[in-house]
Amino acid sequence: MASSSRYETNKVCCTSHPDAPLIEDYRAGDQICSECGLVVGDRVIDVGSEWRTFSNEKNGVDPSRVGGPENPLLGGSDLTTMIGPGRGDASFDSFGVARYQNRRTMNSSDRALINAFKEINAMADRINLPRTIVDRANNLFKQVHDGRNLKGRSNDAIASACLYIACRQEGVPRTFKEICAVSKISKREIGRCFKLILKALETSVDLITTGDFMSRFCSNLGLPNMVQRAATHIARKAVELDIVPGRSPISVAAAAIYMASQASEDKRSQKEIGDIAGVADVTIRQSYKLMYPHAANLFPQDFKFATPIDQLPQM
Repeated sequence: MASSSRYETNKVCCTSHPDAPLIEDYRAGDQICSECGLVVGDRVIDVGSEWRTFSNEKNGVDPSRVGGPENPLLGGSDLTTMIGPGRGDASFDSFGVARYQNRRTMNSSDRALINAFKEINAMADRINLPRTIVDRANNLFKQVHDGRNLKGRSNDAIASACLYIACRQEGVPRTFKEICAVSKISKREIGRCFKLILKALETSVDLITTGDFMSRFCSNLGLPNMVQRAATHIARKAVELDIVPGRSPISVAAAAIYMASQASEDKRSQKEIGDIAGVADVTIRQSYKLMYPHAANLFPQDFKFATPIDQLPQM
């Protein structure tokens, strides 16, 4: 076999055919000239998988390149060694106890972080949140965990609050009831952790408005764009004119959707809207009562009424 030869400065090539392309044989680790078959390199590194992966495997674990990527949020960047179960006599002592145990390779802090990250990921999957929000929630939990600011609070409650804050900071807020529905923690406990985390990390979140929920609520109700635009206009005007003082943006948005849908051909009941928005029927009714006397000033001028304003439901 010929020794490796170089053409120009950094180019590995055949001495007889410097312009011929080389064929890489990963199994043998050779670089071969396509013209004459001369082996010009015998130390090619295989960058492929060590194992074959079959699409019908159900465990979802791809062993390509020995494990998954690093996790910078963990203490050892997740570069730990996992010991497989022993099968020979050398793996057990005289009492039958395993000599090597995985628990020693990971401290309690990293175990708590991994469990919290799994919980955040599971909650995000249930309400279809993107990866950017999951990453922000993981970073928030890491900061709270390292600062030891919420001693005595359960990690699940802190994880739920971090996911709620991440949604607010990324501009796609979710209500407390939506987070509570995919969590094992009560709404009150999530609210307490939310306030404590904001104080401990000295951070803040933008105030939620009616427009933050309008498109999602209308989409889930199957309402057309015309009704959504009208509901958005109604809610914004109601807030600008100070018609609904002290009412939460979610209840104002729900009442605006009810008013706009009742004036259109796509009518929705209070119960249907309440189930989507996560508010009680009586809450929608109270906000609607405040908005109904000013309905003529709330609707956009180009709205096509299927039901006149004077025939809208009176509470």
